[in-house]
Amino acid sequence: MITRDTHAFLDFARGCATDFGPATARAAFLVAPDGFALAEQSAQDNRYMAQAATFDPASASSQHRELHRAFSGVLPTVCFAGSPDTPDALFPNNVFGTAAGRYVVGRMRHAVRQREAARDDIRGFFAGVLDYAEVDLSTQAHPCELTGALVIDRARGLGFCGLSERCDEEGARLMHEAFGLRATLLFDLAPGEYHTNVVLAVLAGRAAIVCPQGFADAAVVEAIASLYAPHVVSCSPAEHAAFVGNAISLSADTVWMSAHAGRTLTEANRERLRVAGFTVATVELDAIEAGGGSLRCCVGEIY
Repeated sequence: MITRDTHAFLDFARGCATDFGPATARAAFLVAPDGFALAEQSAQDNRYMAQAATFDPASASSQHRELHRAFSGVLPTVCFAGSPDTPDALFPNNVFGTAAGRYVVGRMRHAVRQREAARDDIRGFFAGVLDYAEVDLSTQAHPCELTGALVIDRARGLGFCGLSERCDEEGARLMHEAFGLRATLLFDLAPGEYHTNVVLAVLAGRAAIVCPQGFADAAVVEAIASLYAPHVVSCSPAEHAAFVGNAISLSADTVWMSAHAGRTLTEANRERLRVAGFTVATVELDAIEAGGGSLRCCVGEIY
């Protein structure tokens, strides 16, 4: 099922068992912020990006290395080199994604990011080292920026796809099929939002962080909240702006977010996460956040 009908989606989703696959990834991959700089094309539709003068490549590299060390204490984490030709490559989850036995290559909107999809080393890692089958969406015409646009509940096989200039309806359908999902809910993001994973996180299949202002239709927020109630964190505008929604669970008991997000997270919402079984772990990423994304954007998941 792939639909805009929240009622039909909920009727179906509530009947889905948590047997689709592991709720969290078995490994992760990163791409180093080598050549980290303002990508003018990406800045056209990413309001979270800072001005060029505020980019600090040395700090971004140091913080990214600390992120790698932190994740390596939780699950196997590999890091590929970056390139000055691809200044946004440190956000690889938009370009490469995985499901059981296969990897998916997304179609990026901007040419500066389309270059990332051509990397032989990352493709070779998935195809040659992991022996995953390839699903290549990068050469078709419809933007589909993978787990930037599509937030996935891996336990139940459910997708939540926000439509914007970074993903249209046909792109959403292609991703739904590529990841083999049971059901995907389509909805419009609010004007000015570019990726769903900035305004929504599904944590280990049992909780959700939602930024209501990021959705064009409040009914979609209500539907998602009802599916994960009572374990729902509803972000304030300040939490939204601080990337609290750009979080990820890499294990059953921890939610990761940037240090800025963690400092902004209210005690009430931290308690909601605790009740859902999660502690909050953070890494300082303010230099990386200048690039318009935060912690979850840096993580490629391997299932």
